[in-house]
Amino acid sequence: MTRKTKGAEYYWNPIVETLPMEKMRQLQLNKFKKIVQWAYDRSKFHRKLYQEAGLEPGDIKTYEDVSKVPKVEKAMMRDIQRKDPFPYGDALCVPLEEVTEFRQTSGTTGTPVYQPDTWQDWEWWAECWAYLLYAQGYRNTDRVFLPFGYNIFVAFWAGHYAAEKIGCEVVPGGVLDTEARILKIQELKATAMMATPTYVLGMADTAKKKLGIDPAKDLTVRKITCAGEPGASIPSTKQRMEEAWNAKVYDHVGATEIGAWGFECTAQPGGLHVNEALFLTQLEDIETGEIIEEPERRGKIVITALDRIAQPCIRFDSKDVAEWSKDPCPCGRTFRIIKGGVVGRADDITKIKGVLIAPSAIEEVVRSIKGLSNEFEIVVTKKGDLDDISLKIELLPEAEGNREAILNQLKDQLRLKTNLGYNIEVHPYNSLPRYEVKAKRFKDLRKHG
Repeated sequence: MTRKTKGAEYYWNPIVETLPMEKMRQLQLNKFKKIVQWAYDRSKFHRKLYQEAGLEPGDIKTYEDVSKVPKVEKAMMRDIQRKDPFPYGDALCVPLEEVTEFRQTSGTTGTPVYQPDTWQDWEWWAECWAYLLYAQGYRNTDRVFLPFGYNIFVAFWAGHYAAEKIGCEVVPGGVLDTEARILKIQELKATAMMATPTYVLGMADTAKKKLGIDPAKDLTVRKITCAGEPGASIPSTKQRMEEAWNAKVYDHVGATEIGAWGFECTAQPGGLHVNEALFLTQLEDIETGEIIEEPERRGKIVITALDRIAQPCIRFDSKDVAEWSKDPCPCGRTFRIIKGGVVGRADDITKIKGVLIAPSAIEEVVRSIKGLSNEFEIVVTKKGDLDDISLKIELLPEAEGNREAILNQLKDQLRLKTNLGYNIEVHPYNSLPRYEVKAKRFKDLRKHG
């Protein structure tokens, strides 16, 4: 594939976004040394962690030395919070009076983790998002609607400030209900929006069924940035969203503890760029811990936020699973691409009936079949010594006449794409749970006895 470098107006930071990899590695190494030294000098938690591993900051001399630094997991951050200073604990690297932002994780994987940020950190958050929004075509001519509840979760807070930084007009829709949000989008002729895939599809359903508004024809949103779920990198889910809104849908990936570290660009290369300017991202073999450099071999993502200072994120085990793409992006960015986006979490990729499977593979099948609603639920249980997997679905009312053909297609595609058989449960339309933020569609009840 021939790489064509675009004009400077195509990139938020044209110098670093097209930096040759050897120069990028040197930049990352220099930043990595600084953040490790910063944490070692100011964080009791990091100093103890590194000393117990027999590591000092001066031991990091080459890019290969990065993997010598001990990893940090979310469970460790929960333990830190039990110590002073309240409420962050001894990973805090700045005086409490310098903390200007509080956020916490959503708690979907356990007790929420608190995240302190200085004003400098919050400017960094906005810069992370500015890279990704600019790469997705956001410009100062856009009117961006944000239909999320402004809460203690980071969600799209930084997206709001980054859109302003780019020069967009931002319309916050926090306290409005779904119907009011749709009407406000229509009234103001918003051109862009940010939401979870679940909510993007839910808004389209609400617009059609309750307001008689077809987002694809009656609304002017033409760019949608998604986060919080893998759906925007799942082809069938992306297609549903794009058809429902007549808009280009772009994925982004990040986390409260890490930052907004990956994004899809307008070239939509079948994966997500890693923001190599602000993050050092490695893939690690799930079993052996070996660093994976070659393409198309899956590993879990270990990531460092290179410029975040209040509570540093150094070699954080995200549990997200991905693989490097073998092809560069035609957009001209030298930032590497994770093929197909994040395929799942190491915690969620589980063995059922002897087959390793990620819930995203089931989502791809369900969302690819016309006649099924957007909602579904997967429940795994034990029956005696055997695994049992049930898939709850809804048929659209207009598809009831084709029930048998749709169910046969679903069973065939599930067997073909996942190598598993399922107990298919057809539930009345609109009876499965609807979500506004992160959906919880996969339930493995084997873990609970």
